[in-house]
Amino acid sequence: MVDGVSDVMSGAGAGPGGGEDVPVDLRPAARRAAAVVTGVGDDQLGAPTPCTEFAVRDLLRHIGQLAVGLQRTARKEVGEGTAEAPVPFSGEQLPDDWRESLPHSLADLAVAWSAPDAWTGSTQAGGITLTGTEGGLVTLDELVVHGWDLARATGQEYEPDEPSLRAVHSFLAGAVAEDGEQGIFGPVVHVEADAPLLDRIVGLAGRDPGWRPPS
Repeated sequence: MVDGVSDVMSGAGAGPGGGEDVPVDLRPAARRAAAVVTGVGDDQLGAPTPCTEFAVRDLLRHIGQLAVGLQRTARKEVGEGTAEAPVPFSGEQLPDDWRESLPHSLADLAVAWSAPDAWTGSTQAGGITLTGTEGGLVTLDELVVHGWDLARATGQEYEPDEPSLRAVHSFLAGAVAEDGEQGIFGPVVHVEADAPLLDRIVGLAGRDPGWRPPS
C-alpha cells in the first residue's frame, strides 16, 4: 500500500526505554498529543480547526475514535472498529470526562503498538487491509498530524519528537502520487524544501502550515 516503508524501518529508529523491538516507539507522540488534548479550553470546543469539516469538539471525538479503533488494528482484531470505514458523527457529545479519558485511550494506543507482533503480519483499519508496519505508521501519522491540528486550532505549542517526525515524513512522502500533487489525505500543500520537518509533514497531509484560527 505504501512506498517508503523500508526507509522508515531502517532510518527512524526507536528511542530508549523499551521501544527497541519496534520500528518506531509511538509513546512520545501519544504523550504529546495527550498534552495538547488536556490543554484545550471549554471555550474552544466550537472553534474551527485545520480539518475544515471538524470543529475542535469534533476533532477530539475523532481522536478518541481513532485511539480505540487503532488499538484493535494493533491487536489484529477484525470486526467492529476495523472492518469498516469510520462513519460521520451524528450529534454525539464528548464524554464529560474527555480530558481524562482521551489521554488514557492515547496511552493505551501507544502500549498496543509497543508489542513487536503488532508490526508484523497483516491487519485492518477503516476496512482496508494493511501490513502491520503500515498500520503502525498510519497510527503514528494520525497522532502527529491530528496533534498539530488540535494544537494549531487552540493556540498551543507543539513539538513532536524527532524520530516520530522522520517516520511520518517518510511515510507520507512515500505515498505521494508520481505527479507530486496527490497525497493520502488529498492534494498536497507545497512548502519550501528547507522548511521545518513538521511544516513539510503538514503540507504532505494536505494542510497549510501557516493556518491560524480566524481572529
